[in-house]
Amino acid sequence: MTQPLQRWVGWIKKRGTLSVGAISLAIALHAPSAEAAERVVFQYRGLERAIAVADLNTLAETGEAPRSLRPFLRLANQEPSQVQQTLTRSIPMSPVLLDRVLNSPIGSLVLDELTPIIHTPGNRADRPALRSALVLSAADDQAVSLLEILQNYPTQDVEVDVVRLGEAVVKISSWTSRIRQALDFLR
Repeated sequence: MTQPLQRWVGWIKKRGTLSVGAISLAIALHAPSAEAAERVVFQYRGLERAIAVADLNTLAETGEAPRSLRPFLRLANQEPSQVQQTLTRSIPMSPVLLDRVLNSPIGSLVLDELTPIIHTPGNRADRPALRSALVLSAADDQAVSLLEILQNYPTQDVEVDVVRLGEAVVKISSWTSRIRQALDFLR
């Protein structure tokens, strides 16, 4: 059993509140043939560059850009501190609420807007893969960050449209606050 699947199963056991569909999805996406992402293929204005997730972890932890990232950061005119902030910006989110929202019609719209930005190579099973990565990211710490999404993505490679990435982070934050406002209103 892969580490993400073990975390997911442990989380389910603690709470016992997820739908059968979500459990089945997690198991299917984290079967032995599906591993967590090892590489992120950044797409920037027609160019592509594969970066190891381990290098992104280093940048997120230290604020220093590993050698493999430096040319890409120069090309994108980004400072390591800006990228570090984008990777580690954490959005508080209950995994149970996130699962419910993402399995609703509104969640489908959210996923449809995000999958052109963060997706599988060949654009196959983008929505289930992103849904899984989001819920797994929230499962450990009740929060979601871009780095966690990339780490938990259930394919070896994950493709990211750099130009639209900032837009995705802003959208996720906006949706999170709107969902919280709606829930507060209903209470």
